Amino acid sequence: MNMDQEQEIVNRELEAEYGISLHGIVSEQEIIESLALQVGAIAAKGPDAFFQLMYRLDIPEKKLTLAMIDKEAAIEIAKLIYNRQLQKVRSRAFYKKSHKNDDDLAW
Repeated sequence: MNMDQEQEIVNRELEAEYGISLHGIVSEQEIIESLALQVGAIAAKGPDAFFQLMYRLDIPEKKLTLAMIDKEAAIEIAKLIYNRQLQKVRSRAFYKKSHKNDDDLAW
């Protein structure tokens, strides 16, 4: 899987998860800025919704704490979310490829 394919999958997942439109957005920075707006909206709903999302995404608490003390916290948190989504896409692709012909794992 090349980087463009990874980016397309991450974009689709972010669009579905956060209800943001990333059509026509090509740079990682633009995606992070759009995501940061949504992070702000989620945080405005209250800490429960925000921390539940971070837990579900498996964002490390240490990284989240450091991001939250930054003066551009929404951007830093958006970067964590973006990178986590990218990591998940890469992980799925790796395991799909490495276990493609593994009949022992077939259900």
